[in-house]
Amino acid sequence: MSAVNLLDFDTASLGRWFAEQGEKPFRARQVMRWVHRAGVANVEQMTDLSKDLRARLAQSAEIRAPGVLKDSTAPDGTRKWLLDVGAANGIETVFIPETNRGTLCISSQVGCALECAFCSTGRQGFNRNLSAAEIIGQLWHANRALGADLLNGKRVVTNVVMMGMGEPLANFDAVVTAMRVMLDDHAYGMSRRRVTLSTSGMVPWMDRLRDTLPVSLAVSLHAPNDALRDRLVPINRKWPLAELLAACRRYIEGAASAPDHADDEDEPVDELRQVKWQRHAAPRDFVTFEYVMLRDVNDRLDHARQLVDLIGDLPCKFNLIPFNPFPDAGFERSTQDAVLRFQAELIEAGFVTTVRKTRGQEIDGACGQLAGQVQDKTQRSARRADAESAA
Repeated sequence: MSAVNLLDFDTASLGRWFAEQGEKPFRARQVMRWVHRAGVANVEQMTDLSKDLRARLAQSAEIRAPGVLKDSTAPDGTRKWLLDVGAANGIETVFIPETNRGTLCISSQVGCALECAFCSTGRQGFNRNLSAAEIIGQLWHANRALGADLLNGKRVVTNVVMMGMGEPLANFDAVVTAMRVMLDDHAYGMSRRRVTLSTSGMVPWMDRLRDTLPVSLAVSLHAPNDALRDRLVPINRKWPLAELLAACRRYIEGAASAPDHADDEDEPVDELRQVKWQRHAAPRDFVTFEYVMLRDVNDRLDHARQLVDLIGDLPCKFNLIPFNPFPDAGFERSTQDAVLRFQAELIEAGFVTTVRKTRGQEIDGACGQLAGQVQDKTQRSARRADAESAA
């Protein structure tokens, strides 16, 4: 019987596993604190467990995160790890240090099946989904590599963004399990406002996330109309903009509709109802729209005006992202003047609009550049090479 990987569990599932072993479920909370808060690498270090239990755990369980293939640091301090997930596949994880926070960009798949036109990851094709252990293992590794000490209040990674390789909602169950661990006070104890999931627009799974574990939501928009978005983000052909924006409204509507007291002042507050709402309400009352700026493709003032008309009164903010080139991309970065004009048009219309600062470009760690090593099961890269040869 092979050993289970303790990184694959959230507290609830680990409690059930301990119960199956004839142990008290509270052991799960102890082990979660050791694995994630203390960052231990083996069960022998879990000193508040009995020697007998540690010996049995050593036979049946292990702590196994992806190994490091390459560790790169850019001049601005951005750090990228290429992590080994087996069968000649590698994923990339990026840490972005800033003055008041440290953001870890985590991957959810080996490659990506969505093939967005401007993304280096999509060009490599798709191999498989990552397990919960491979997802949370990126945070576990980063904390150890960066010298975090959560037991003593030294937090280095303050924010997590599910914006690395892959479409997180296409790997829903494993991603939710990993995010539960991020939010668990017995593990990383992060706020739902500090965990952001970015999606290209998988509408049914956006609804499912809202009902299961709503975290901060970012949507890869990149175009103000269906014709252009069909070209840039092919999933739009399945769930076009009208459906996507309706899902965004559903995602955030809980924050506006939740009761903060009982209807009858003399009636006790239904605590279970309140707790349930607090668990499922979106942590922010807006959605962040990500918009990669592509020269002469989606960056003109008429595109900005179309965007204003499209979004209407949907509570949101815009994050304009300079395109980060990669070989044979087929796109160019918008000029600084074009980006600033686009931003000014959105601000004039009343939208909070920021321009993302490019970080880690020297190590191909910037937005859209993550590539890793993907043994493509879709044969996408081979088909593209054949098409280019034929041309």
